[in-house]
Amino acid sequence: MNTFTGLRALYVNTSLEKNRESSHTRFLMEASSSIMQKKGVDVDYLHFTEHKVPPGVYPDMTEHGWDTDEWPSLWDKFTAADILIIGTPLWLGEESSVCRLLIERLYAMSGNLNEKGQSIYYGKVGGCIITGNEDGIKHTAMTLGFALNHLGYTIPPQADCGWIGEAGPGPSYGDILEDGSRAGFDNDFTQRNTTIMTWNCMHLARMFKDQCGISNQGNDRNAWKAGERFDYENPLLEGGRHS
Repeated sequence: MNTFTGLRALYVNTSLEKNRESSHTRFLMEASSSIMQKKGVDVDYLHFTEHKVPPGVYPDMTEHGWDTDEWPSLWDKFTAADILIIGTPLWLGEESSVCRLLIERLYAMSGNLNEKGQSIYYGKVGGCIITGNEDGIKHTAMTLGFALNHLGYTIPPQADCGWIGEAGPGPSYGDILEDGSRAGFDNDFTQRNTTIMTWNCMHLARMFKDQCGISNQGNDRNAWKAGERFDYENPLLEGGRHS
C-alpha cells in the first residue's frame, strides 16, 4: 500500500467570506483534507480573503501602483506544496471573483522555472472543490482544471468534486436544517467524488515525488532558449522547402 508521508498539500479557499468560519466551502475542503492528514500528508490551509492580495498578473503588485501585496509572502506555500486544491463557491454558475484573482496571481509566477528548466508548477498536482446552491460544478471544474493544467500542474483523473442544492434559493453546503442535520452531508455522490478526488491527487503526487517529477526531455525551456529544438521541424512546402 502506498505511503503518502513526505507529501505536502495546500488547500486554498476562495470564498467571498472574509472570516473562514463563515465559509460553507470549507466544510467539504475539510472532509478532503482530513483524508490526506490521516494518510500522513502535511496539509496547509489558506483562506484567501484573510490576506491583502490585489488583482494583477505580476509577482509583486506594489511595483505596479498598489500600496500592499501579500502575495510574495504567500508564494512559498505554493512552491512547497506537491498538491494544490482550490475551493470555490459558485456565483451565477461561475467560480468566485476571489478564485479568478488567485488564478491570475498563479499565472503571474508561471515564468518561473524549476531546476530542470520547466514551469515551476511541473511535477505538482491540482484539483478543485466546488459548492453552491445553483448549477455550475462541471463548468467551473473545467475552467479551473484547464487553467491549472495550462500553468503546468498535472490534473489526475476525476480531480473535482462538489455539492449543489436544488434549483433556486436554498441552503448552502453545511447549513443546519430544520431536523438538525447538515445540508449536503448525506449526499453519497459528493462523498464518493470527494474521496476519489482526494486519493487520486495523493496517488499522482506520490508518483511524481518518487520519480523526481516529469522528465525534461522536450520541455526544457532553458534548452529551447539556447537553440535546442527537440526534433521539431517546420512543415515542408512544395519543392521541399521549410516554411
